[in-house]
Amino acid sequence: MSLIGKEVADFSVQAYHKNDFITVTQADLLGKWSVFVFYPADFTFVCPTELGDLADLYAEFQKIGCEIYSVSADTHWVHKAWHDASDTIKKIHYPMLADPTHVLCRDFEVLIEADGVAERGSFVIGPDGKIAAYEVNGGSVGRSAHELLRRVEASQFVATHDGEVCPANWTPGAQTLAPSLDLVGAL
Repeated sequence: MSLIGKEVADFSVQAYHKNDFITVTQADLLGKWSVFVFYPADFTFVCPTELGDLADLYAEFQKIGCEIYSVSADTHWVHKAWHDASDTIKKIHYPMLADPTHVLCRDFEVLIEADGVAERGSFVIGPDGKIAAYEVNGGSVGRSAHELLRRVEASQFVATHDGEVCPANWTPGAQTLAPSLDLVGAL
């Protein structure tokens, strides 16, 4: 069953953010665009490359009114230790959510039960708290922050431009399509 349009369930989790521990809840998502980026575990191999890639583009996400939340089954204490130990993770300025009880991993259906860790899931959440787009990769395949940014931009565009759709590789300012009988078989 697809998760598109699913409302993120109520939650309250601890996070490491800007050298402090904070609480993040479902209410923090409402009224703005958000991205949840699930990853298997801190102190691993592919994960820091992805999170560092996101850190490099964080200002671009902020410019379009989108908050990034990285999520793993580690505790907020482990997030802080990883931040203190890794030059790559030190670049992160977005909240790192702790999900040791798997409440988020289960809600987003990315929990690998046998291992107690998350798949690599990227979720774009609209201001209404509902999932607008998502992708889940196997543990060995890293994701692209540029593509995730493009996916948020396209989701924002179609949310505010009724009747228009974004073709493959669409970027802001590029041509969109307005589905109609005239386009059937013409593309």
